Amino acid sequence: MTAMNIVLYEPEIPANTGNIGRTCAATGSVLHLIEPLGFRLGEKEIRRAGMDYWKELDVRRYVNWEDFLEKKKGARIYMATTKGRRLYTEASYEPGSYLLFGKESAGIPEEILAEHEKECIRIPMVGQTRSLNLSNSVAIVLYEALRQQGFADMTLQGGLHRLKWKE
Repeated sequence: MTAMNIVLYEPEIPANTGNIGRTCAATGSVLHLIEPLGFRLGEKEIRRAGMDYWKELDVRRYVNWEDFLEKKKGARIYMATTKGRRLYTEASYEPGSYLLFGKESAGIPEEILAEHEKECIRIPMVGQTRSLNLSNSVAIVLYEALRQQGFADMTLQGGLHRLKWKE
């Protein structure tokens, strides 16, 4: 299986990035961080956040959006935004796709979205909800992409195999 790629554009909240890192570790996905970050990623901060899995995670950093694009030429990038016309379930995700999510306070910049309108996807919501939590959004879209690929190379984890059913 080719790993899925989660891309965070200028993430601001360390707990969200930590939760997303845990999701990436659990799914074998690569985490890409586009700077500037709204926090430090030093060993002390990672330990404090309880991210003991971080050392097992494939994390790649980029100085800015242009650096990311330069290093990922030709990559299939899906951009999660409340402004997307297509539902995230309507996209066909290929192994190795890049799922881009914007910063918590502002999302993905308008100029980037305008250049990639066909790659924009959204998660449906009711009412006047501005957006979902970033880590929840990542999990929703990533697991749809993995479902479409038949959860290739993923096994039953998390203690379910230890459950004993009472009759």
